[in-house]
Amino acid sequence: MDTLAGMETRRVGRSGLRVSRLGLGTLTWGRDTDEHEAAELLRDFARAGGTLVETAATPAGESEELLGALLHEEVPRRDVVLALRVGARGTGRDRRPDGSRRTVLADLDLSLARLRTDHVDLLLLEGSGDAPVEEQLSALEEAVRSGRARYVGVAEHGAWQLARAAALAPAGTPLVAAQAELSLVARWADGDLLDAAEASGVGVLARSPLGGGVLTGKYRHALPADSRAASPHLVHVVQPHLDPSARGVVEAVCTAADGLERAPLAVALAWAADRPGVAAAVTGARTAAQLRLALTAADLRLPAQITAALDEVSTSRRDVGRPV
Repeated sequence: MDTLAGMETRRVGRSGLRVSRLGLGTLTWGRDTDEHEAAELLRDFARAGGTLVETAATPAGESEELLGALLHEEVPRRDVVLALRVGARGTGRDRRPDGSRRTVLADLDLSLARLRTDHVDLLLLEGSGDAPVEEQLSALEEAVRSGRARYVGVAEHGAWQLARAAALAPAGTPLVAAQAELSLVARWADGDLLDAAEASGVGVLARSPLGGGVLTGKYRHALPADSRAASPHLVHVVQPHLDPSARGVVEAVCTAADGLERAPLAVALAWAADRPGVAAAVTGARTAAQLRLALTAADLRLPAQITAALDEVSTSRRDVGRPV
């Protein structure tokens, strides 16, 4: 392992790509996070040694437009490992995969224009849709061959889908990464997917490691007016993690945090970031204050007994979050 400005960097799978242990998700930028807050987020993340910054192709493209501007004005493009998800239609709960060659390459070209760059460092194919896997892989191969992407991977794939795609990928364009939801309240990937990724030489990027904010403890006693659960376009991210079994997990995280004298979200982030085979945990902080708290997890390694206790209390969540 290496460190950069205090943050560990890791190889993604068996590739030569290295990313910071914590990644920064930007999908709220331009909508819930304005340009001034986003600029502060990006600066603080880079100063802490963070390199992995993730966005996705969306119809409106607010996140990409804002991120593209900031990569010219605030943080040098060369200092960022830019990850882009493509291959889906719609937004929010209506988002559906479309892995056709037409959609993947059209998404990529539009996103590159919005991001004001000629390439992304990691291109992730989101879901699979009904396009043949060979067609999906040929689109990723074309992205690399043309110089528009340096590495490729997948997102929101099941274990068998990942294993099949990795086995069929051209030798010159192997899959190096798989992004999946992984947290103490959504542990479906903490098993077959991690096993499939390890066998395929693929590194996992843990999405939503805070369970949509539930693992921060903010929903223990009330529903904050400025929270994701109170937002019409984000409530679907949080709602699955507000049931009684999830509340037990949250209480255990808060107890561990008290014992370690850390914030609950730092404990939850450290747990997700250090699952075997995980290259980075990607957090979508919406404010600079949230990010500064998340960055306190950069140097946190959970004691083995706390990890074991959290594993045990969250066993009931092992099937939550599985892709449909």
